[in-house]
Amino acid sequence: MGGNVKTTNSHIRNIAIIAHVDHGKTTLVDAMFSQSGVFRTGEVVEERVMDNMDLERERGITIAAKNCSVVWKGVRINILDTPGHADFGGEVERALSMVDGALLLVDASEGPLPQTRFVLSKALALGLKLILVINKIDRSDARPAQVLSEVYDLLIDLDAREDQLEFPLLYANGKAGVALKGLGDSGRDLSPLFETILEQIPGPSYLPGAPFQMMVSDLSYSDYLGRLAIGKVQNGAVRAKDRLCCLGEGSRERELSVGRLQCYEGPALKDVEEAGPGEIVVLSGIDEVHIGDTICSREALLGGKALPPLHRLMVDEPTVSMRFSANTSPLNGQEGRFVQFSKLRERLAKECRKNVSLRMEDLETGEGCLVKGRGEFQMVILIETLRREGYEMTVGRPEVIFRREGGGITEPVEHLYIDCAEAYQGAVTEKLSRRRGIMLSYLSHSAGRVRLEFSIPSRGLIGYRDEFLTDTKGTGLINSYLSGYEAYRGDFPQRANGSLVADRSGEAVPYALFNLEPRGRLFILPGMPVYEGMIIGEHNRGIDLNVNPCKTKKLSNMRAAGKDEAVTLTPVLPMTLEAAIQFIREGEQVEVTPRSIRLRKALLTAQDRKTAQR
Repeated sequence: MGGNVKTTNSHIRNIAIIAHVDHGKTTLVDAMFSQSGVFRTGEVVEERVMDNMDLERERGITIAAKNCSVVWKGVRINILDTPGHADFGGEVERALSMVDGALLLVDASEGPLPQTRFVLSKALALGLKLILVINKIDRSDARPAQVLSEVYDLLIDLDAREDQLEFPLLYANGKAGVALKGLGDSGRDLSPLFETILEQIPGPSYLPGAPFQMMVSDLSYSDYLGRLAIGKVQNGAVRAKDRLCCLGEGSRERELSVGRLQCYEGPALKDVEEAGPGEIVVLSGIDEVHIGDTICSREALLGGKALPPLHRLMVDEPTVSMRFSANTSPLNGQEGRFVQFSKLRERLAKECRKNVSLRMEDLETGEGCLVKGRGEFQMVILIETLRREGYEMTVGRPEVIFRREGGGITEPVEHLYIDCAEAYQGAVTEKLSRRRGIMLSYLSHSAGRVRLEFSIPSRGLIGYRDEFLTDTKGTGLINSYLSGYEAYRGDFPQRANGSLVADRSGEAVPYALFNLEPRGRLFILPGMPVYEGMIIGEHNRGIDLNVNPCKTKKLSNMRAAGKDEAVTLTPVLPMTLEAAIQFIREGEQVEVTPRSIRLRKALLTAQDRKTAQR
């Protein structure tokens, strides 16, 4: 096997791009594609080509980690675009397991923000080589010197090693496709960035002469090729049609036969005959394989020359759970293609196989399943993806996952960052303290804004983000990351107001809704179908109220003394999935279909709810 001395493949570089949401990493990748010759002259290319999911384009964020590559001076640079949100931590951990270095991208005005911290801590723990790129230097409020100081503070706070603090520094304008080694330099392209990657990021290391070995870091699916296993070749080489073996959890062996072998060329896949150490490859035609499995040469295993299985990919435990069940409302089956729970369960199981940060458990009652994940936002994206695929379902309120440690109960705690106008800090602080939040720091900025930091239980943030936007008139910024588990901080009041609940089925009538407006805030419009147990609004008081939204005006053959008043209803904001999930409380659910989002009681009839209450 050539001994145990590793060597590096100088023809390849594997890097991940780390950045907070909206700091410009996907735009920078676009420029790298353009300048490295990935696209032919005159080819029409969409902006943010790596954000290929509809949800990513709509929200302007990266949700799934994606692979691509560029070639610069004969060296293939494999780039992994990582999500900037902590809720997609499983995607980050998978991506970082395949790289040898990271590009830390920071906005020249905003500086390093909470989600940067989360991904960066993972990269530092793996000992990855860093390159700092301060992006958007063309902004009028850019402050690169202060941002560099903040990055150093963050790295020191994360216990970075001395060699990790000695990183190369570049300045960039990703939109214009320009990188500079110094602020006073004149630049026309990204050449300094490409050169720095080749000089500073080491090539992937491997054991010369060792048999083929790779770890499955990601899974995908193709309608033509079946399941796809994605990972970095750790040792040896692999060819199409090779006979391989998969070592699963507990070193269980399964024979595999590779149908096709592919590597990344730009954002697309290209068939290759052979791939060597350090390459990020896609193996197709493999059925039974899971993330974290080791794939190796079958012949080497039989001949006793195989290396031990690679260290299995480990991810942080889930912190939030949600109940998923079939849609049992009277309106079920009218808008979706998949309404049976068996179909929904099958699709959720498939998602859990692809996403290592998700777990699924069947409920003992047999009426649904419990899906566990990293955060409320990850659950929202999962539900939105399912409804766009044609699934109907009912989901419950997100609940944090408690642990029993040392005879007591511990709960997940978030480190919360708030940036808002000084005028709103009182309302924000009062509500967060009510939710068991503890203020850690207070910093006053110029232009009348303050930055606040809190330690708050994860359950305290469920349902708070909409309130925060209302309290700050839409001008506040809120970010958080999981800081760990702490002793249970005690109960606190949840939603103060009750619900307006329909007491019969039918169609909402303008006259009825007009007379219900003084009772609270409505969620429905005239003409919408309603059913008994459906939540049609928020009550002004703390109790639920059964109402009749289908009531029409009584007609008589007597002429009225004056003409009837015109019914003018207050405009109703369309119910979003996030708002619905944050609004519901215990005993309430969200009915999700491809075309509608409705709120409902878990028990639809008023009699059933009274019986359960007793």
